[in-house]
Amino acid sequence: MKQTLLIHEGQWAAQVIYEEYDDGSEFAPIMKKEDALKMDRVRLALRRGDVTAAAKESKVFQMMPMAGE
Repeated sequence: MKQTLLIHEGQWAAQVIYEEYDDGSEFAPIMKKEDALKMDRVRLALRRGDVTAAAKESKVFQMMPMAGE
């Protein structure tokens, strides 16, 4: 089943789609190792401000405050 995770780093947020599957174990549902590594790559790219790299594997948003102090 496809799921979505939102990763937030600084002024950036990325929507990452990943696949959950049931392997029959007590820990199910689980995600594939490749999807976990993709999330790590996206998170690190956002952290260093490399929006282009993050956008290759996710949908990237810039967060802006609506009102504030």
